[in-house]
Amino acid sequence: MPISHTGPTIAQLRAFVAVAEYLHFRAAASALGVSQPALSAAVAGCEEALGARLVERTTRRVMLTAAGERMVPRARAVLDAVKALVCEAESVGQPFAGALRLGIIPTVAPYLLPVALDGLRSAFPCLEPEVHEERTERLLEGLFSGRLDAAVLALPAGGRALVEIPLYAEDFVLVVPREHEIAGSACVSRAALRELEVLLLEEGHCLRDQALDLCREAGGRAANTTRAASLGTLVQLVAAGMGVTLLPRTAVSVETRRAGLSVARFGSPVPGRQIGLVHRATTGRHAEYVEIAAELRRAIRARRLPVRLAS
Repeated sequence: MPISHTGPTIAQLRAFVAVAEYLHFRAAASALGVSQPALSAAVAGCEEALGARLVERTTRRVMLTAAGERMVPRARAVLDAVKALVCEAESVGQPFAGALRLGIIPTVAPYLLPVALDGLRSAFPCLEPEVHEERTERLLEGLFSGRLDAAVLALPAGGRALVEIPLYAEDFVLVVPREHEIAGSACVSRAALRELEVLLLEEGHCLRDQALDLCREAGGRAANTTRAASLGTLVQLVAAGMGVTLLPRTAVSVETRRAGLSVARFGSPVPGRQIGLVHRATTGRHAEYVEIAAELRRAIRARRLPVRLAS
């Protein structure tokens, strides 16, 4: 029997699988809600398309051929894949459902995620966040390439192709050894940075760039030989007496638990950063992301993180 170049249709595969399940044409036709002649024609069409006899039918019984036995699991797999495709398409059309590929910068992730994920799960139970913790450059690349749907990062993100939804603003503080002369101060001048050796994150972190800008503005200096991959490592270097560092307020309670550290706060104007949810302007899901951002702010307010929420 020659093989059709087009292959069997979905309806023909459903007919064949139903007959294989019931081994009875009348029962299979009833299960599919079609007439028995229509079912017989669909099975015959499936056999013709595959170029193989799949079913033996006598006056007393229906049997699968050897080829039919082999084809059943593959036919079921095709039908399952089609069903999954249809379900996925339906979820895409529904707001707050399906996968959300969310990027987030490392200097925000450990402090916001416990709050954010709990809030999103409660508000949008059909949403499935997939978290990607990466530096700003990689997050922007992911947004532009379509690898990511949205990202939480420091604003401005740059680029007219992106839409920025502000979430909150937070202050920077200085973390210093407990015995340091400014330890516990509540009104440190930016000019004090001129006398301090500020430890930085390694290149690629936006917080490093912000710290460098602040040091240059104040005429201070940053350590060029010592760089860290995380805020936790920076704080450990401070505890070892190698310098001071800048931390965002949301990181203070987590990163300064160890003994021997103290915090000094800046006087007005206090340096800081703004964090927002960013997505592509062409996505067509702006209204959905606005609601997600609003839910993130509600969760942050409920947990009383030390930030100023955007309106």
